Amino acid sequence: MTRARQFQKRILGAAAAIVAISSGCPAALAEPAPATKAAVDPSPAQQQRPRNVIFILVDDLRFDGLGFLQPGIKTPNIDRLAAGGSYFPNTRVTSSLCSPSRATILTGMTARNHGVVDNNNSSEEGLTFFPKYLQGQGYQTAFFGKWHMGSDTASPRPGFDKWLSFSGQGNYYPNTGIPDAQFAKGVVHKYNVDGRQVPQQGYITDELTDYAVNWLSKERDPKKPFFLYFSHKAVHSDPLPPPRYAHQYDNFQFRLPASAANTPENYEGKPRWVYEQRNTWHGIDFFYNSNMPMTEYLKYYYATLSAVDDSVGRIMQYLKKAGLEKDTLVVFTSDNGFQVGEHGLIDKRNAYESSVKVPLVMYEPGTVPAGVVNTGAIRNLDFAPTFLDLAGAPKPAQFEGKSAWPLITGKVAAKDWQAPDFTYEYYWEWTFPQTPGTFAIQRGNLKYIQYYGVYDIDELYDVAADPEEMHNLAEDPKYLEAKIELRKALYEQLANRDGKHVIPYTQRQSIGAVRRNRNGTGAAPFPDAWLVEPNREDRLDPIVNDSRFKQAAHDRGENFLPSPIVGQGTNSVEHGMKSLPSAAKGRN
Repeated sequence: MTRARQFQKRILGAAAAIVAISSGCPAALAEPAPATKAAVDPSPAQQQRPRNVIFILVDDLRFDGLGFLQPGIKTPNIDRLAAGGSYFPNTRVTSSLCSPSRATILTGMTARNHGVVDNNNSSEEGLTFFPKYLQGQGYQTAFFGKWHMGSDTASPRPGFDKWLSFSGQGNYYPNTGIPDAQFAKGVVHKYNVDGRQVPQQGYITDELTDYAVNWLSKERDPKKPFFLYFSHKAVHSDPLPPPRYAHQYDNFQFRLPASAANTPENYEGKPRWVYEQRNTWHGIDFFYNSNMPMTEYLKYYYATLSAVDDSVGRIMQYLKKAGLEKDTLVVFTSDNGFQVGEHGLIDKRNAYESSVKVPLVMYEPGTVPAGVVNTGAIRNLDFAPTFLDLAGAPKPAQFEGKSAWPLITGKVAAKDWQAPDFTYEYYWEWTFPQTPGTFAIQRGNLKYIQYYGVYDIDELYDVAADPEEMHNLAEDPKYLEAKIELRKALYEQLANRDGKHVIPYTQRQSIGAVRRNRNGTGAAPFPDAWLVEPNREDRLDPIVNDSRFKQAAHDRGENFLPSPIVGQGTNSVEHGMKSLPSAAKGRN
């Protein structure tokens, strides 16, 4: 059974359970929603009305980190969204890091063009955020939560009528990290609310929801459509749940992926940097430089998510009470994925599936098909053009994504959806130097990954046949032509708007998170194929462009470009003299 089919069964099972609860009949007797539905054809009145949008962005939530996808996780409100709406399992981010991903969502541009390339205060100069275009369509816009771009300031940004944010990552509690003596003097963390500094008074997820619901119910103009951008701090490290959920998962045993184990089989065909990251800030053996097991950390992580689920429930309760449920598109997603041990890694940044994939659920009764697993591919790059499309606004010239609205509403079936290549870029960040610069492209089921500025191998995976990315096909002769094609496409697509290939970076301010557990794993061995005896005549073959001709020579056991070292064979004075006239030989 495919993973998509498994997800579909869970969603339909959740839908059946909800129907059963509301109708008073056992879940086993409820009629599940069909796996696919015809496109919803809104009435003329529906087509003419402006559509409200609530965009809920969670921080660092992994692609399967929801109750309807992972048994034991408790997210009943988000599960109801999935049961009553559509779930999109093939959603990915073009840069898996907080600031670059958020900038892509807000600008409709890739990191190479918007310039927010890492989390170190990249400039926002010259950028236009998509809510500005919605304001031009008569929308009221509001932002609540984590911004995390632009010199670490929480000041209001253009494009939003209502604003609440905080500096940097924000804090779960008003006194997180503040000594008791300072707290006793009234020192607490603060929000920026419409340009004013306001003390944080409660648990951040609950308080952000209070502000959001208050704006929805009391502050906005009910005669205008609205776009609410709700950007949670949760579940970013270090996750702290509210007191009501502090012990929610005390007795639950989380399991790590099989590739978390340090075995030769798990590292066969993997780049050296992957093994060497095990014992670092972003490695499973020494993550965040602590000795806490990941199975313990996940208790904090998912308990913190429960407060987000409560927040979703409150938002949906408001919409239902206000009669806006059928007039409002609710979007639930994450800024990037999160690894919990895959290949010995944690966090995000790299191009592996658990890093780039994010959950995506959309809900709007009568517009978004209910109980559907929609396998069409969507990128965070596509959000801005989609939101402008559904609002009737023209697509700005700088937008690089594609409106997914026809796919979302079912007017275009997933099998007919013409998704562009998924192109990925991550620029090396000095604060966390263990992950190299990473570029990748996925076309169909083949994903090719290459690294910049590091002495390591390439990777190629068939993510349909090998979703855990355990079998590197980069050196498999059967995939040579595909690898060459993807390399060329990747290079072409990574050109910026000026047609140039530029590696951006920010000013180094420190050595970064370089520490390793003194008693932990050491350096990785080099690939066996790289370990050779000296003076081989095929020494230039690895440098020469890959081609089927070079591969054919190697298949015959021949060197493609024989090149003896200086002074030997055809690369010697003695050999050269054979080509000289006799008189010249005498002069030399």
